Amino acid sequence: MVQLVGSLRKELADSLSTCKVLVVGAGGIGCELLKNLVLTGFKNIEVIDLDTIDVSNLNRQFLFQKKHVGKSKAQVAKESALQFCPTANITAYHDSIMNPDYNVEFFKKFVLVMNALDNRAARNHVNRMCLAADIPLIESGTAGYLGQVTVIKKGMTECYECQPKPTQKTFPGCTIRNTPSEPIHCIVWAKYLFNQLFGEEDADQEVSPDTADPEAAWNPEETAARATASEKDGDIKRVSTKEWARSTGYDPVKLFNKLFKDDIMYLLTMDKLWKKRKAPTPLDWQQLESSACPQEDSPGSGLKDQQVLGVWGHCQLFQHSVDTLRLQLQEKGEGAELVWDKDDPPAMDFVTAAANLRMHIFSMNMKSRFDVKSMAGNIIPAIATTNAVIAGLIVLEGLKILSGELESCRTIFLNKCPNLRKKLLVPCILDPPSANCYVCVSKPEVTVRLNVHKTMVLSLQERILKERFGMVAPDVQIEDGKGTILISSEEGETEANNNKFLSDFGIRNGSRLQADDFLQDYTLLVNVLHTEELERDVEFEVVGEAPDKAPPPQTKEEVNSIANGNKDSAQPSTSFKAPADDDDIMIVDSDEEEGASSSSAAAVTSGTKRKHSDAETGETSTKRPRTDQSIAAPAQTDDDDDIIALD
Repeated sequence: MVQLVGSLRKELADSLSTCKVLVVGAGGIGCELLKNLVLTGFKNIEVIDLDTIDVSNLNRQFLFQKKHVGKSKAQVAKESALQFCPTANITAYHDSIMNPDYNVEFFKKFVLVMNALDNRAARNHVNRMCLAADIPLIESGTAGYLGQVTVIKKGMTECYECQPKPTQKTFPGCTIRNTPSEPIHCIVWAKYLFNQLFGEEDADQEVSPDTADPEAAWNPEETAARATASEKDGDIKRVSTKEWARSTGYDPVKLFNKLFKDDIMYLLTMDKLWKKRKAPTPLDWQQLESSACPQEDSPGSGLKDQQVLGVWGHCQLFQHSVDTLRLQLQEKGEGAELVWDKDDPPAMDFVTAAANLRMHIFSMNMKSRFDVKSMAGNIIPAIATTNAVIAGLIVLEGLKILSGELESCRTIFLNKCPNLRKKLLVPCILDPPSANCYVCVSKPEVTVRLNVHKTMVLSLQERILKERFGMVAPDVQIEDGKGTILISSEEGETEANNNKFLSDFGIRNGSRLQADDFLQDYTLLVNVLHTEELERDVEFEVVGEAPDKAPPPQTKEEVNSIANGNKDSAQPSTSFKAPADDDDIMIVDSDEEEGASSSSAAAVTSGTKRKHSDAETGETSTKRPRTDQSIAAPAQTDDDDDIIALD
């Protein structure tokens, strides 16, 4: 007769009390998961999270209370979970899982790792660490009413990176700086402006008019003379935006007239930009102030954040936020920088005001603070019950793994609406590893197309190896027969190489680079294809499939004929990183058809559908590829399982 301890077999219950598990993330999913684990009988748990508790977390992260605001999520989650089971042994780390201290040996001490993360970089890293340690990983994510749980086991299932994810949505620099046509363009510009004025300056986040815009085709000397600007301190000066702002003492009126009057008048001199577009209309602070109506921006009915202010109301909000942010900078001391956070009221006020004023200038309807915050933070509204369902499914999959029944594990999708079988939860059989994956195959290899005469070593390290291929501390060696070290993870060893071009080291079409990340126990062979035909603002492209061997040197015509699987997989130089939001704010990934190229997020290789056996009925169901990559939109199918893939 089977002995039970509660609802579990005695053998399984004993296993729970002795095994050690790791929970990565202590936010929306993490809080529910930690509570579920201790109530299920897990006794040895380690939890890690770098974040601190914010007021906005309290509506769904139920292990936290108002008195905990500002404290470590991991530490408070531990303390709250212990109230459910005081005998549990929980260790909390207020740290980043990407810290080198958490190496392969650290991961090997766990029987199981459970992800409750909020960003792709950390997901990629944990995926690789679990592969290196050969530890089962349960991955999860939610987006509003949608959710997903899957199991990853080296050699048996797809890893997190087997199917490519759509890259962060980026916009050409000239669109942001010169010709915005959508509210999101103005919001991105306002976030860039915040960093240029108060944060860490980034050359890729310039906000002044782009004189190199090829569409303008104008004469800078001629138009600079024609540009009409004030003779006061608010005049256009071709210096650093932060340097100029400091010289004015962060005077809100001077900043306003420079950004929304002088720079716009400068744009108007770029005549060709406005032949087929409606020209922008400059704003003048003094004129707006003298014509302002006191009743124009008086509070209306409804929630304050959902009201749309008038132009003068946004002028006043701009003034107030600049003054507040200036004081914050002064309090931090000389050389200090602020970091933009959607949950910081002055920072959010600044972006709301600046974005809306720019929208008005370019003849767009202005947005409420709520709408701006949603777009600026890439926010999908968080649903507490979705987190609870997904956390419960994580534990159920974990119980299967600990029972030795890995073959019965499933990828489970939580849908917003029932399918034709009246089911919200759709289980699918786990897919085997992809032969094209550049992470979990035995010898990972990729081909990258770039201009060796324009790509610097620093770009190879930061843009390609770290951002695109998820490495943390890469070491790069050129396979030139001499073992030339191009990049070293040891500080100071190869910094002199950073601003040199790849061609300076003899790298050309057909060259091969070996990139090693010793923290991740990961080696990637990079084949270089030289081209001079990249689109504007695109530094490199990843070619569809990794070849079996290094490509031979090719003619220019041959290089140009090589098709890239999907240009969206490239990282333009103007790209910006997605902010690390709460762990239940996710971007929905496209649903991939089996056989799609691992370097193409939307490539469909055939018109066939992939069949999955339904875990309950044994019937097959259809998983169609999605070629759109809209955020939080369920896959449109005419079958009964609206399967989506979540980040």
